[in-house]
Amino acid sequence: MAGNDAPLYRLAFNLLAVLLIIPPLMLMYSLHGSWLWQWNGIAAWLANGLALLALLGFVWSLRYYDGQEFLGLRQWRIGIKTVEDQERFQISPLHRFVRHPWYSLALVLIWTRDMNAAFLVTAVAFTLYFILGSWLEERKLIQYHGEIYRRYRERVPCLIPLPWRYLSRKQVCELLGD
Repeated sequence: MAGNDAPLYRLAFNLLAVLLIIPPLMLMYSLHGSWLWQWNGIAAWLANGLALLALLGFVWSLRYYDGQEFLGLRQWRIGIKTVEDQERFQISPLHRFVRHPWYSLALVLIWTRDMNAAFLVTAVAFTLYFILGSWLEERKLIQYHGEIYRRYRERVPCLIPLPWRYLSRKQVCELLGD
């Protein structure tokens, strides 16, 4: 996208994403069937606790994003003619453990719910979307941020935190050259 349409790219993308997620969510909640699994007892407490932590993690992580740029409002308001990110590469606390924390938190929310067939199909579809989306986003980030993102990518897992693969605060400063 270039020229006069470029400032609307991110905003249009986000609006389209919201519109396209509505039909599968409506189907998921309108189709009733027998439960494939339901969390009960301590498992329900654990599943709901993890879901609550994921929601809190998402809200907490908002402070590390430029909401105006993420939504596309800044690009539209200023009339930025490129689709590239306008910010320099940075690593939030959650980015020390996974490269795509919002996707990871969303996966926790999805897979801690009770599942019937409709929920399961939707959960699998969303999971595949996050895997594909992270792959596509990685290609873009390598193009925009180059070698620094490649080095970051070598050290931090994509979606699932691994206890032996993360960046300490000192390593973040070294990577960013701060």
